[in-house]
Amino acid sequence: MDSIRVVGGNPISGQVTVHGAKNAVLKHMVAMLLAPGRYRLDNVPGILDVDIMGEVLDHVGATCVRRGSVIEVDVPEELNPEAPLDLVRRMRASILILGALLARMGTARVALPGGDDFGSRPIGMHLEGLEQMGAEFELRHGVLEGSAPNGLSGTEIFLEFPSVGATENLLLAAVLAKGRTVIGNAAREPELADLAALLNAMGAEVEGAGTSTIEITGVPTLHPTDHTVVADRLVAGTYALAAAATGGTLEVRGCNPDFLRMELRKMEAAGCGVVRGDTWFSVVGPERPIAQDIATLPYPGFHTDMHPQMVAFLARAKGTSILTENVYAARFRYIGELNRMGADVHADGQHVVIRGVTDLSGCEVDGCDIRAAAALTIAGLSAEGETIIGDAEHIDRGYDGFVDILRSLGADIDR
Repeated sequence: MDSIRVVGGNPISGQVTVHGAKNAVLKHMVAMLLAPGRYRLDNVPGILDVDIMGEVLDHVGATCVRRGSVIEVDVPEELNPEAPLDLVRRMRASILILGALLARMGTARVALPGGDDFGSRPIGMHLEGLEQMGAEFELRHGVLEGSAPNGLSGTEIFLEFPSVGATENLLLAAVLAKGRTVIGNAAREPELADLAALLNAMGAEVEGAGTSTIEITGVPTLHPTDHTVVADRLVAGTYALAAAATGGTLEVRGCNPDFLRMELRKMEAAGCGVVRGDTWFSVVGPERPIAQDIATLPYPGFHTDMHPQMVAFLARAKGTSILTENVYAARFRYIGELNRMGADVHADGQHVVIRGVTDLSGCEVDGCDIRAAAALTIAGLSAEGETIIGDAEHIDRGYDGFVDILRSLGADIDR
């Protein structure tokens, strides 16, 4: 297992340009299965999850070739409508292949998803929506077998919760369904709006993406296109918090600050100086943050994937902060590791209570998932002495060049 070594004390300062979003590019790759031909994606991050999704597409019958930040995908006329268990277990986003395969092939066999262990992530809303469109499902030996014997038909679907995955799965299915589909209480994330932009460039008719009501008029066929992936706001937010936690000054380029509106507001309230441009923002970190109360919510609320990094930042705050986790109920495994560094953080139900301490001290910790590893790196950058973050390969699933970028911004860090 790889480790990241950090020696704290250096401010993170300078300028960084953000790569394409993990939570967008994976969905774009699935969308390409909806029509045969050659596609090109630009601004693709060099992360492990992209490689895994490429293997999923290869298994289905497509060919993926990466050249730096560009991926070219060739999709054949006929697909193998099956996603293998060993790949799907490694990444929950591959469940989105279900809607695309049902729309394109009328059948699909997809293993139940894996990914980070944040507790139960039921896919009931995915299946209920697809069933309303005419799909039928049976679970056998951990594999979902889906079919649409009469094809998929448009309908009105109201989601119980604005689930990103369910909205995306239904959107991918609806673009080739007969008639009109309306998704109510839809997710509003920028990455979902970027998926809709790709689908429209392929010839789909999608309106309202980025709002709570999405309307899709099904079309008979789609065609290949080229697309540039939207910036990764979670990467932007992580580097911004690294600068804030170390009292540095950082300009983050290539990312619309509106995509981080709640996160940046909370950083300002905590004492950071924030300046916003059209496609950039800058952050100046305080000597010590001011305690904050935060609740994670669907977009445009505070993103759950920024939860651990914000807690690492607030670990040295003046006063007591409370973060309420409303999205993923079991996202607290990083807390024990942060406390090993001298933090005073405790979970009480869905609440995280952070009693600010003056100093953190480096030690060996376990980076148990993508955002936990990022958060512990932030803590290490602001701590006294050396921190070793184990299981560092989790970082590779969401951050391209993480260690090299931080080193270029002044960190004493290596892999």
